[in-house]
Amino acid sequence: MSPAEAHAGGTGWFPAFGSRHPRSTAEPSGPASHDGGPDNGPYLICLSYAGGTASVYRGWQRELTALGWRGRVVPVQLPGRGLRLREMPYTSMRQLSEAVAGAVADRFLPCDYSLFGHSMGALLAYEVACALRRGGAAGPRHLFVSGSRAPHLYGNRADHSLSDDELFRFVADLGGLGPEPSVGGAYFHQRLPTLRADLRACDGYRWQPRPPLPCPVTAFSGADDQLAPESDVEAWRPYTSGSFLRRHLPGGHFFLNGPARSVLLREVRAELGRTPSGPGPGCAAQPVTPPRNAAWTY
Repeated sequence: MSPAEAHAGGTGWFPAFGSRHPRSTAEPSGPASHDGGPDNGPYLICLSYAGGTASVYRGWQRELTALGWRGRVVPVQLPGRGLRLREMPYTSMRQLSEAVAGAVADRFLPCDYSLFGHSMGALLAYEVACALRRGGAAGPRHLFVSGSRAPHLYGNRADHSLSDDELFRFVADLGGLGPEPSVGGAYFHQRLPTLRADLRACDGYRWQPRPPLPCPVTAFSGADDQLAPESDVEAWRPYTSGSFLRRHLPGGHFFLNGPARSVLLREVRAELGRTPSGPGPGCAAQPVTPPRNAAWTY
């Protein structure tokens, strides 16, 4: 049985929603989570970095709501972590993206939605958008890629084959253990099998040429990011036929977990406000402002 078949019936992709379906007419509208987000969209579907969980985006709903956004943050929980710890993690980006795309299509379409991903999550968000387009579904209103090389730059690493000690040092050097290394180290060892599976999916990824996405793309790079330097993030530009904007933020690879997070969320909020909301043809919709092609930086 393939991973795609094994996870076909999975119900834990969107833990913030429990068993509810956002399109159900039987559900009352209005706040549906402790963070206060509405249950009727628009949605910002968020994908985490390798080894990460849905908790990476804890607090985003509250902060974006405080900034005036009237949508719902939807963190995705991938197999092999959180309440899905007993499930086998994917080792193929193609299979994983198809599974996530299927879950998104079943749960949120034709609602208005955007995709955000950091590091591996950015690559996965791109592939999910491509899988949805391949299946004839409405694409995202906006694609946010953060801390990630452009897809064609993947496939030249073998991080999944590092020894435990080497992988630990690799994550530590990137700042992935957090402000408390002893606590981060404990989590690292708990998540090691899932981290290796995620890295194997990234290391084995090979980009296949295809038309650019028609939706706007915003790319975030970290000033001290050793894994996804500024030029590699800038290389996302040809992946959209719409507008492209790059923001350069302070911090290393995990800048979204540091002081730069507030700046990042303000930029996300600003871009979400530029695109008309409501059900529609997805990426085919034109932004309400002229194309933003300059690589603006902080």
